[in-house]
Amino acid sequence: MNTEYLLAISNQSLFVAFIFLLVAIVPVGLSVTSKNKWAKRLGMGLTYCSLFLQLTYFVLRWLAIGHAPVSNMYEFMTFFGIMLMASTLLLYQLYKQIVVVLFSIPTSLLIIGLGGVFTREATPLIPALQSNWLSIHVITVAFSSAILSVAFATGVIYLLRVLDVDAKTMHTKSLEFVMYCLVVVIGFIMSSVIFSFTSDEMLIQFDNKEQQVEQVTYTMPVIIVNQGATLVNGEHSVGLMEITNSIDAKKTNTIIWSLLVGTGLYMIIRMISRKKLIQLLKPFTKKVNPTVMDEISYRAIIVGFPLFSLGGLLFAMIWAHLAWGRFWGWDPKEVWALVTWLFYAAFLHLRTSQGWEGKRTAWMSIIGFGFIVFNQVFVNLVIAGLHSYA
Repeated sequence: MNTEYLLAISNQSLFVAFIFLLVAIVPVGLSVTSKNKWAKRLGMGLTYCSLFLQLTYFVLRWLAIGHAPVSNMYEFMTFFGIMLMASTLLLYQLYKQIVVVLFSIPTSLLIIGLGGVFTREATPLIPALQSNWLSIHVITVAFSSAILSVAFATGVIYLLRVLDVDAKTMHTKSLEFVMYCLVVVIGFIMSSVIFSFTSDEMLIQFDNKEQQVEQVTYTMPVIIVNQGATLVNGEHSVGLMEITNSIDAKKTNTIIWSLLVGTGLYMIIRMISRKKLIQLLKPFTKKVNPTVMDEISYRAIIVGFPLFSLGGLLFAMIWAHLAWGRFWGWDPKEVWALVTWLFYAAFLHLRTSQGWEGKRTAWMSIIGFGFIVFNQVFVNLVIAGLHSYA
């Protein structure tokens, strides 16, 4: 089979898997709020089928491109989402807590959907990526991050179960803000998909901070541009606001649209339901045993942390030495990987020596997930560094 055919089958497998996972939310949700065994069987069946198709995508894409498909943002985020579902189903076999599956599915869909925003093109690897240690490093990081992300889901479940979501406390306000942030991610995905079909690309040029002419292609309506920016095929200025040329205006423009669409979606949900998001989710956690959720969070971090130590630090340093001739260079990605590692190390210390359980474990799990997302997405896209090619 030729490369194009394998890639086509791979992409179709991922698309069907995404649909299966999306549909599975309904029967899984019904099985959580009721004792409907058929709903549970249908929901879990769809989830397992989805994971099989996701793994099929991964294997076929690997065969098509000749190396592990984890070398760009699309491939990494997709594999991250796959590993999140695999980790969730593994924990389901151990604890039989289907509510964890219910909350992990939307998280996995968001991660895979976020990956789908980036280019799917399979391009030859640049020299720095032509190493087996890249595959070992990135696969281990994705797998460990996925396990740690399960702790995020169980942390949210725990807080929804134990908090009085009708009260206006720091805990409830903070948890609602977490839900808002997730909706903003949906806003980013929606705006990227919608504008890819409805908005024409605009090629803009400006003098960058090195006083060289730079051209960028906007795929979303232009709000923010760099100083002195004009259309390439015209002299008139564009955009509603100009910012300093030391900041990437295109990425800032994308962030603004994500916030606008996400905030709009959040307000629509609030106006239609007349409830906070945490109030809407609360009924799904009524039958949850908080102690079990706390245990799953802790055990997920116990497993994920040493794997992240290997993939995010040790294997990464070996690859860095082979690619750039040094083990450590204080690249932004390296720095934030270290920050993430130190955060989880501090959590485990506080959990074992200071008795940080319950709400503290839940919040630390949620904050840790924030560090993971910031490191894997924001650092790659916004902060210039050796990992910016991804």
